Amino acid sequence: MVYYFTSNIVDPPAFIYVGKDKVENEELIKYGFKEDIWFHADNLSSAHIYLRLPEGSDWENIPQDLLTDCTQLTKANSIEGNKKDNVNVVYTPWSNLKKDGSMAVGQVGFKDQRKVKKILVETRTNAIVNRLNKTKEERFPDLAEEKEEREREIRNQEKKAMLERKKEEARVAKEHKEKAWQKDHAYDDVFTEYALEASSNQNRDAAFYDDFL
Repeated sequence: MVYYFTSNIVDPPAFIYVGKDKVENEELIKYGFKEDIWFHADNLSSAHIYLRLPEGSDWENIPQDLLTDCTQLTKANSIEGNKKDNVNVVYTPWSNLKKDGSMAVGQVGFKDQRKVKKILVETRTNAIVNRLNKTKEERFPDLAEEKEEREREIRNQEKKAMLERKKEEARVAKEHKEKAWQKDHAYDDVFTEYALEASSNQNRDAAFYDDFL
């Protein structure tokens, strides 16, 4: 089971989800999207909270109000952290999570520590947590299928973009070729037989020379 939340403080609303337990967390680790940002209480047991950003968003510039929603939800979903003040919450892109066979179920590490940010949550803000809990939905998604569908979308987008690039490159190449031809043949008409004849004095009437006498 996966719990889904909606943060309406941004437009369009943000999509937040969390696994029910450590087994579900393992599935979320495996099948996350590249747009996902992972949140966890630092050095405490807590749920794995994921924020799904719009495609192309910069994870280092999450709106402050949305960031507060995510960190408050993370604190609230830590049994120990929910009871304490001054809890640090860490977050990082899903792509920066590292998992190997030596780790316990639900446990993760980081590929690059420089891509991990930490934020201090001084106290629980009930108004925020209650607002988010009102949007809570329980679902039983096929995470593997969702991941495959997302990857198909990405492949199709990349294919479409590649075709558009090739089309534009062909257009530019044709335009350059036409301009080069026009430049190379700009004086062709001047040297046609008709043009040469028109500029020659050989076939002019004898009266033509009267103008020079």
